[in-house]
Amino acid sequence: MKKKDVQQQKISTEGATECRRKFLRFFPKGFYDEKYINWERGYKWKAHEDWEEVLNRSAYRPLLRERKFAEICAFAVRIESRTNLLFSFEKMALRDAVKTPEGARMFAEGLYEFLHGRGKVETKFERWCEVIAALPRKQTRVLTHPLATVFGFIAQPETHIFLKPNVTRIAARKYDFDLQYKSRPSWETYAGMLEFAETIRRDLSDLQPRDMMDIQSFIWVQGSDEYTE
Repeated sequence: MKKKDVQQQKISTEGATECRRKFLRFFPKGFYDEKYINWERGYKWKAHEDWEEVLNRSAYRPLLRERKFAEICAFAVRIESRTNLLFSFEKMALRDAVKTPEGARMFAEGLYEFLHGRGKVETKFERWCEVIAALPRKQTRVLTHPLATVFGFIAQPETHIFLKPNVTRIAARKYDFDLQYKSRPSWETYAGMLEFAETIRRDLSDLQPRDMMDIQSFIWVQGSDEYTE
């Protein structure tokens, strides 16, 4: 993109302008660059398609009624395991947490209420964090920002975003955005993350990000050491 094009776009901060330039240096065609699809978006969207195939709302509800909690958990864990979104210790903590019948029930019911229940997003997210915190713990803690946000991100990428703490905080600093991050997952931090995402979406509107998967990928490019220059 030419320099004058960057100047014409209403960017929130100088840091945001440089983040945009960095993203376009790696992916000149932005969110529709073939390399971007191959490196960043493709596998995330595949996880969403897999979710829609087996755990969409109309499929999820009957499984709950039939108390097939272990089956729901198996689907969710399997879909996430094909991505690199969670650290290995988080994947292990999740598998351990849903091995018991009670853990599987808590996870399956709690996730459905988070994704499809009534009420404000704020209330549903706080309850979801409470569910994760109460899951059986073997060695590693289960309540982390990635675990609290990964399934919303996979299931409903038009609404929910994935929060990877270290990368996101680095990206926010570079973007000159005050994230107000706290280590314990809560609505306060997640609301800040959604505000960060909306700021990026607005700043990059001319690049036409499709959903939160594009926004999260943009954040990853800014904060990950995979994209050093």
